[in-house]
Amino acid sequence: MQKPTDLVEYETMLLGRHRPLLSSGPESEIGGLERSAYIVLSRVRIEGPMTIRQLSEAFGLDQSTLNRQTSSLVRVGLLERIPDPEGGIARKFRLTAEGERRLDECRDEIVQGLDKVMAEWSAEDVAAFAAFLKRFNTDIERLSGRPWPRP
Repeated sequence: MQKPTDLVEYETMLLGRHRPLLSSGPESEIGGLERSAYIVLSRVRIEGPMTIRQLSEAFGLDQSTLNRQTSSLVRVGLLERIPDPEGGIARKFRLTAEGERRLDECRDEIVQGLDKVMAEWSAEDVAAFAAFLKRFNTDIERLSGRPWPRP
């Protein structure tokens, strides 16, 4: 490993294998939700109701992929289809109360796992790590042209 980015590549590869420590569910799930469901629900929560086209643009995924994902989330009661509040023709997806509850539960479980992992870190170290992660993510978003809204 010659360059610092070689080390970043290696550590980000390893990061994915630690997901079970942050969640009690199967490796494909985060806090009881499939990873893709967790991300879609998180985006709709922060952005507000979204159409399939908006989701497709936000994730850089084909609309058919997002149709399958959102249909599944509607079937299990985590998302609902609503008329566009702004009067557009396309229907939008909004979190249901159950979707909000499940997303909160998942996020709480993940935060509890992170609290365990970082129990011996100082508050300053946790804040610095969060700042570097944010910078890393926002630089990826800038290059991809798909920013993620932040609270």
